Amino acid sequence: MNQPALTTSARTVLRVIAGFLFAAHGWQKFYEFTIPGTQAAFTQMGVPAAQVAAPVIATLELVGGIALILGVLTRVFAVLLAVDMLGALFLVHASAGVFAATGGYELVLILAAAALAVALVGAGKVSVDKVLFGRANSKLRVLA
Repeated sequence: MNQPALTTSARTVLRVIAGFLFAAHGWQKFYEFTIPGTQAAFTQMGVPAAQVAAPVIATLELVGGIALILGVLTRVFAVLLAVDMLGALFLVHASAGVFAATGGYELVLILAAAALAVALVGAGKVSVDKVLFGRANSKLRVLA
């Protein structure tokens, strides 16, 4: 087996699928729920500073998701998205238990894990980071 090819494929699949799910949730906050609706929902869920948090989180999820799909500034966005999901876990979902059907944390936990894994391994060879920075791991000076 060609391990480097499998590693490249695994990184790409994880990064693109996680990015797609984050972008979809950001899109949903903007265009299905709307920002005022998301602010109201965040307020009801007890999210601090919901009026500010809602547009910031919606933007992070949409832009960060697209960045993961493309593999651009991958580690930076992956860390921010992991923190986003950990915030959702502890602020909203932890008290509802594991299962998403009851408002639990299973989805946000797996998204946090996926984002953290992408942050740890970097974008991979099939990425804008590789093209722009010449590094599959996108080790930027700000993170060194």
